[in-house]
Amino acid sequence: MARRVSVPSADELFRPTTDAPEEPVVRAVPDVGSAPRAAKPVKKAAPAKKAASRRTSGRVRHDEKMTVYVTSDELLELEHARLALRSAHGLAVDRGRIVREAVALVLADLEAHGEESALVRRLTEE
Repeated sequence: MARRVSVPSADELFRPTTDAPEEPVVRAVPDVGSAPRAAKPVKKAAPAKKAASRRTSGRVRHDEKMTVYVTSDELLELEHARLALRSAHGLAVDRGRIVREAVALVLADLEAHGEESALVRRLTEE
């Protein structure tokens, strides 16, 4: 008859050894099988006067993920932009940050200019 060995979990192996209060654990990836998160309330669109002040989230932990498919040429252009920002302006940013900034700019333009925005013009040209 085979015996099963009980192996301690990571929480037991890396538990605090002092009586100090335990700090909350922040995980980059949610545990498998964890309870689903509560739905976030839907925010109303910002008024047009606040469009110019729209900022991206920058370098923070992001809770949501979106997959975007691009052509190899678009990816190459994005990588060239990243390298140009680094070499010419001393900005070490990743492609995701560039995309988030670009989205913020386009959405601010859409809120401020509506039908005359660059996004509407480009989408109606297709």
